[in-house]
Amino acid sequence: MVIAKRWYVLHVFSGSEKKVAQSIREQAATHGLEDQVEDVMVPTENVVEVKRGVRVEGERKFFPGYILVKLELSYEAWQMVTSQPRVTGFLGGKGRPIPITDKEAERLIRQVAKGLSVRAQQLPLTLASRYVWLMGHLRHSMAMSKKPMMIRRG
Repeated sequence: MVIAKRWYVLHVFSGSEKKVAQSIREQAATHGLEDQVEDVMVPTENVVEVKRGVRVEGERKFFPGYILVKLELSYEAWQMVTSQPRVTGFLGGKGRPIPITDKEAERLIRQVAKGLSVRAQQLPLTLASRYVWLMGHLRHSMAMSKKPMMIRRG
């Protein structure tokens, strides 16, 4: 039985998106999973900023802390991707990755190719709502993991 390759959103440590993407590509080749991992993408755009009166070209990530992975979600591929350093997991609920639609992925790819900026309100509601849900979920889980502070009086 052949499972179709789908696009998944992977949450990674912010600032290490390119390292993780490269690591996934290398590990897929090492473990013989190239046929299951089709593409790894870090959505970025080129920007020109003025710093101290000098124009500087650079890249800006559309979704800091997230990369897109097109793969056939087998146990081996899932294990290989989630075991990478700096990877916290797939976007989805209850430990189950939820793929984005092909239409959403095509739109992102098209906008990356054009160099246009993507904002959450420009995305289809499903991806935008997943992104907003994930941000709220991450804030909640970080707040819950902190130990309560003891307040001394006197």
